[in-house]
Amino acid sequence: MHKLYALAVIAVLLPTGAFAADLSAPEAPIAMAAPVNETGGIFDEARFGILTGVDNSDVNEEDGAFVTGMLLFDPWSHMEAAGWDRLLRPRIHVGGTIATEGEANQVYAGFSWTANVTDRFFLELGFGGTLHDGDLDIDDGGEGPKLGCRALFHEYVAAGFNVTDRWSVIAHLEHSSHANLCDGPNNGLSRGGVMVGYKF
Repeated sequence: MHKLYALAVIAVLLPTGAFAADLSAPEAPIAMAAPVNETGGIFDEARFGILTGVDNSDVNEEDGAFVTGMLLFDPWSHMEAAGWDRLLRPRIHVGGTIATEGEANQVYAGFSWTANVTDRFFLELGFGGTLHDGDLDIDDGGEGPKLGCRALFHEYVAAGFNVTDRWSVIAHLEHSSHANLCDGPNNGLSRGGVMVGYKF
């Protein structure tokens, strides 16, 4: 799992052809209305999908599926930045996951970095925090992972394909744990699945 995240970090941080894209398009005259790509909304992208547990060890196995959704905001124009400047201007994500079989539900938030490998294919890395309602230790009596504390780190890697200018299909893998920074077990939550994205 850690090797996979390390490879994703390297892939996102490497300069790509999209990072060098020419952003020198002429500005609209002051007398004109807002540019056509200005939607006026606060959301940059919405995603929804289905995840499942990917760690089937005795202490980490989770039953059922997880319905998940995520909203992304772009207050610092991450998607318009070029080169390494994009690293300093991440998008913000907030989301949640609902279990279908009584496992841990989550709400989370953090930062996301996207690398456009081609016009259609992109890689993404996200890091932040999550709150959950799962078991903390063995005394809680549940059969799911024992997570030690309510607040955990939350990170994800994703690879997506832009089907159209607005719609995309995304393979998504995420992990939540406390990195042994609080007392109690640290089984963690590891889930993966497919999401559909819509750009506003």
